[in-house]
Amino acid sequence: MAQVQTVRGPIDAGALGKVLIHEHIFLMDAEYVLNYRPDFFSDKTIDDAVERLNALKASGIDTIVDLTVLGLGRYIPAVAKVAERTDLNIIVSTGVYTFNDVPQPFQFTGPGLLCDVPEPMLDLFLRDINEGIAGTGIKAGELKCAIDMPGMTKGVERVMRAIARANVLTGTPITVHTAPQNRSGLLVQDLLESEGVDLRDAVIGHCGDSTDIDYLMAVADRGSLLGMDRFGINFTITAEERVATIAELCRRGYAGSMALGHDCCAWSDFFPSVSDYHRVMPQHHYLHIHDDVIPALRAAGVSEGDLELMFVANPRRHYEGPAERFAAKD
Repeated sequence: MAQVQTVRGPIDAGALGKVLIHEHIFLMDAEYVLNYRPDFFSDKTIDDAVERLNALKASGIDTIVDLTVLGLGRYIPAVAKVAERTDLNIIVSTGVYTFNDVPQPFQFTGPGLLCDVPEPMLDLFLRDINEGIAGTGIKAGELKCAIDMPGMTKGVERVMRAIARANVLTGTPITVHTAPQNRSGLLVQDLLESEGVDLRDAVIGHCGDSTDIDYLMAVADRGSLLGMDRFGINFTITAEERVATIAELCRRGYAGSMALGHDCCAWSDFFPSVSDYHRVMPQHHYLHIHDDVIPALRAAGVSEGDLELMFVANPRRHYEGPAERFAAKD
């Protein structure tokens, strides 16, 4: 059986249980936190994150995929402290989050640049996957990159190609933040496919921000999972629209092509405090899907079998499939 890397070590894919496919624990700007938020990784912060994740586990969720990478403030030692005190499985990621340029350390270093060397991001991704992250020994189990309204900029393309090559070299699955408003998931699929990625290895993230059924089916028909993964973010589309879109896709036979999540976190420096975060986004928390979304999906006619696909079978396939295909290459 395929092994999946978690913060506490590898587990069988069959032990993932119910999965939220796109979450975070801590989101921050590292430079800002180091200079202005010495409280950010205090005992209180860790305790609060543990409490929130234990409540999520008690609700019936067994695993989250933490998609915090370079550009979002990934700090694995803090995640490890949280993981020690929860039975929830936490899969962490490697990659780069940018909508435009590559981060400054890569601006002048890479193929054809001032320091003309092979792509350094690829080496970093491979190290995180094969050896572990920042000396912790904790290995990344997911690759993450992004494209948004600016489209396939040079920086976005460079990151995405490095992500694709890391997938081909390791069999590690991919999640891509996308902007479905400009149908960028199809651009992502074209690029990944051009680098030899099996599109079944990829989650096209934030598809839940769209009600364009034709677009969503077009993405799913190429083999990728649709990330219906921003529940609680109600300023893009409403929760009711998100539920109705999933229900319609289930009616059309696409329950096997979706996985769900919130894209939320326990702590973030995007707001002055946790209370401010939850005041302005009151439904953006780990229990929203359990408390509100699943009952609404049932009321909309989504079957228990379809829920099982979206929370258990599809995420499991997201890890088993790439591992099996990669092993078959050898």
